[in-house]
Amino acid sequence: MADARRSRRFAAREGTELRREVLVEPWAELGLVAADGPSDPAPELRVVGGVVTRLDGRDSSEFDVIDRFLVAHGLDLEVAGEAMALPDERVARMLVDIDVPRDELVRLGRGLTPAKLARVVGMLDPVELMMALKKLRARRDPGNQAHVTNLKESPALLAADAAEAARRGFDELETTVGVARYAPLNALALLVGSQVGRPGVMTQCAVEERRNLELAIRGLVTYAETLSVYGTEPVFADGDDTPWSKAFLASAYASRGVKVRFTSGTGSEALMGHAQGLSMLYLEARCVSVVRAAGAQGVQNGSISCVALVLALPGGTRAILAENVLAAWLDLEVASGNDAIASHSPIRKTAKLMGQLLPGTDFVTSGYSVMPRRDNTFGGGNYDADDLDEWLTIQRDWQVDGGIEPVSEDEALRVRERAARAVQAVFAELGLPPVTDTEVDAATLAHGSGDVPDRDRAADVEAADELLARGVSALDVALALDRRGFADTAEAVVGMLRQRVSADYLQTSAVIEPDGLVRSAVNDPNLYLGPGTGYRLEGERWELLQALPHVVDPRLLGAAVADAEPVVEERGTAGPGNDGSEVVVAVGPAFADGSRETIAGLGHDEVLAAVLDGLREGGAVARVVRIRRAADVAFIAHDGARLSGSGIALGLQSKGTAVIHRADLQPLDNLELFGMSPLYTLESYRAMGRNAAGYALGRRVGPVPTELDNFARAKLIVRTTLLHAQEARAVVAGAPPVELALLNDAPGAARDRPAEAQPTAVPNSAPIP
Repeated sequence: MADARRSRRFAAREGTELRREVLVEPWAELGLVAADGPSDPAPELRVVGGVVTRLDGRDSSEFDVIDRFLVAHGLDLEVAGEAMALPDERVARMLVDIDVPRDELVRLGRGLTPAKLARVVGMLDPVELMMALKKLRARRDPGNQAHVTNLKESPALLAADAAEAARRGFDELETTVGVARYAPLNALALLVGSQVGRPGVMTQCAVEERRNLELAIRGLVTYAETLSVYGTEPVFADGDDTPWSKAFLASAYASRGVKVRFTSGTGSEALMGHAQGLSMLYLEARCVSVVRAAGAQGVQNGSISCVALVLALPGGTRAILAENVLAAWLDLEVASGNDAIASHSPIRKTAKLMGQLLPGTDFVTSGYSVMPRRDNTFGGGNYDADDLDEWLTIQRDWQVDGGIEPVSEDEALRVRERAARAVQAVFAELGLPPVTDTEVDAATLAHGSGDVPDRDRAADVEAADELLARGVSALDVALALDRRGFADTAEAVVGMLRQRVSADYLQTSAVIEPDGLVRSAVNDPNLYLGPGTGYRLEGERWELLQALPHVVDPRLLGAAVADAEPVVEERGTAGPGNDGSEVVVAVGPAFADGSRETIAGLGHDEVLAAVLDGLREGGAVARVVRIRRAADVAFIAHDGARLSGSGIALGLQSKGTAVIHRADLQPLDNLELFGMSPLYTLESYRAMGRNAAGYALGRRVGPVPTELDNFARAKLIVRTTLLHAQEARAVVAGAPPVELALLNDAPGAARDRPAEAQPTAVPNSAPIP
């Protein structure tokens, strides 16, 4: 019979978010292998008379539709012989060699087959992959894309969220629909809101391609990334597609001045049952090769909606980073995933993010959920509105640019309300179902769609159908805005139409500045060649990203008390005592002087009164002394013990840390140390006094029960540092100790504080240096 005993630690771990996820062993036959699959072909290219006769293990008679497309449009045969002849190890080292420029790697990449591409990036470890990605990114600086959706398809909320997202620095915004017929209204709300937040932000509505192209032709969206490609022919066939049909659709968008980005990603072929026994990374190498051959400027990859499947496999996170590197190597704009939920484990999903955030990609996420995750109709969001402060703080911690800017609450409310008002005006001018003032107010302040009123959904979808039937375009939206007093937003919408005419933003990795300037890999390329080159987060941009709304001035935290009523009185130099029942309460040089309260917010007068009460309750005679020569609590307490008639002292730092000491011990030894000052109550200090009295009178003393707060250091170390600096500034080297008297010392007075109802256990920890 099996042993029924269980480790409670193992059982506790089984209940964590991580253990809700399924991790599996590789199964190559189903395509459940992240990289280096046993059936992946060896790199091979044979060219006879300018014709490819063999590619990655297949004769031309065996070519599938993808092979034929790549041979016809993808491989640069002028460089292929040179590139394919290079040993894998040499090419891999070139990817991370800062002396090999990006242009040279891009040139060689055009002549490499998918198997060669996959094998080379498969040789790089995660840090090497990040080094390669930093060098291969097309545009000089990173950016980000946002998802903007809500469950109620509320136009006011869509516009408000779009405006805030644009104001936060997102270069692109993407929406979708729960009901397909909503597409025109959602696209309209996103367009208006984005241009309120920041002119030049590009928008798209992810719907069926015919409808998406129609919205693009009308100017209601400005880019598209819903053109999916796959690494095996059966998956193309399932969608009634070929690489040629996808290339034609991309041309249809581009010919009308609409930016196009394809979508691919590891795991899709396995999910759809047609991986043909090949690894995910090899199939993705085929995908990005098709994207480049189709003439598209970029790709959304990084596993995207299949990310959790890839992460179920060994090396899955590394394979996802490798596919981002492949796309950048082929000179494509990279929107690098991090949009769909990768894991329920905060540690795991953040670890995955580092592969793209630290080196930087053109769009670090393929859609940061700027609303709460429950409102993300793309199927959740890896990071959402509630994670913004953490994302901004990580940027500040690493001094990296993840494409999101801090915004004050007042500014966010301002742009949200103006966007909601603007879409209200457009709906009214175009004869659409009204957006009420109540909706505008709710959208301005909302956390999510649960905070906004319901709309007549039948009326909305009927109006959306009518809007398309009437041929409403972005120009009509601009005219409506102008007639209703939103001239600046109207001009911004017209500016987006002008971009379609000039077509500059069709270049690789293009983003549009508020003044209409297009920056792309053409006029602002990534020229990274090692330290001191390429994009560095510095100057005004660094000042902006580190200025978070909740950052405080440390000088205010550590400010000295001015014009406060005295709570102690000096009584002259302190000398040794001779009363065997005496306990000295030794306080730091700033205690009840330059500093007036502990880190827990307890007044020094209250703390001192509580300690004195405890000493009296324990039968000791108390004497208060200020130690001026030292700020360390160990030396404060030890100096006090040497003055005490009993040889016992209770030392108190200004921040609230305490020590019970004895004169015959070494200064850094002690009887009891109380280092978790953020948790102490007045009853805690009274208990310390009682124990100090017990030591002085020779009674048997049990240490005060302790508690721990293992997070106090992270939460309060800055305040600890500032309070201790204040103590240290008050030190007078070689100064003698001074006798003190607590003014208004009434026994029992410290008991009146409500905190006395708290437990008497005294929190403790290792000392904070």
